[in-house]
Amino acid sequence: MGQGHSHVPPQGGNERALKIALALTSTFLIAEAVAGVLTQSLALISDAAHMLTDSAALAIALFAIRIGKRPADAKRTFGYARYEILAALFNAVMLFAVAIYILVEAYKRFTSPPEIQSGAMLVVAVLGLIINLISMRMLTSRKDESLNVKGAYLEVWSDMLGSVGVIAGALIIRFTGWDWVDTVIAVAIGLWVLPRTWTLLKESINVLLEATPAHVNPDEIQEAILGVEGAQSIHDLHIWSISNDKVSLTAHVVYDPRTYNIEVLGKIRKLLAEKFDIHHVTIQLEDLPCEQAAEQHTFSPIGKEDENDHQH
Repeated sequence: MGQGHSHVPPQGGNERALKIALALTSTFLIAEAVAGVLTQSLALISDAAHMLTDSAALAIALFAIRIGKRPADAKRTFGYARYEILAALFNAVMLFAVAIYILVEAYKRFTSPPEIQSGAMLVVAVLGLIINLISMRMLTSRKDESLNVKGAYLEVWSDMLGSVGVIAGALIIRFTGWDWVDTVIAVAIGLWVLPRTWTLLKESINVLLEATPAHVNPDEIQEAILGVEGAQSIHDLHIWSISNDKVSLTAHVVYDPRTYNIEVLGKIRKLLAEKFDIHHVTIQLEDLPCEQAAEQHTFSPIGKEDENDHQH
């Protein structure tokens, strides 16, 4: 490992933002849950449920960042950054569970909506909105740096919209007496959250499956490498990420023996770093294509007859 090379990025800003958001959310959670039960408002209860998942998501995200800061070791040579992706995946699953619970409970209430205490419902929802706005402010600038923080941000964002919906519902009920509006708003919150949760779930699974990151074009990278002087062909190209901001690349490049392999390697590494922002790179240079250049190559062991042609 070269000097200054690390799998662990600075996470101080993310950690501080998550701590403040967690403190605010957890403080308000109990009051909102109690108020939801007392006012019999499903919309308020759904908002409290989202705030519960907010607190859990923020706590998990914070824990994942702390674990992810541990240095790589002999058993985990890529470090612990994957914990952040696992946290994002868990947060997505929690959001799905809450949304489904709200939809099921709303179905039960459509037939006989209870009487809603709109005054208390309105006060609690306004306070919840303020808490959510402050938490969102803390996480907004960090959400694109980490899927883990993005998951926590989506939790708070969905809860913020839930608070807006509850406020609107409380006002409608107060001036019209339409108690069924409370259930409709709860359903709207659940349906709104589901597609965004699916996006987070899909992104997390793609990282765990070591799929090519969405912002990376393998064909463009391959074409750029072949444009390097001395590079004749490329095979066994793999691009994946440990977390959403740690892209790794490995490839076998057949080079012209008349060129210096060190120069070819240096040009390729510089190209990947400057043009594609990929710094964790392993390039195997070959003067002849190895057996892994075969179209139907599998992960089977290299035969002895191939070892002599497998150049490093």
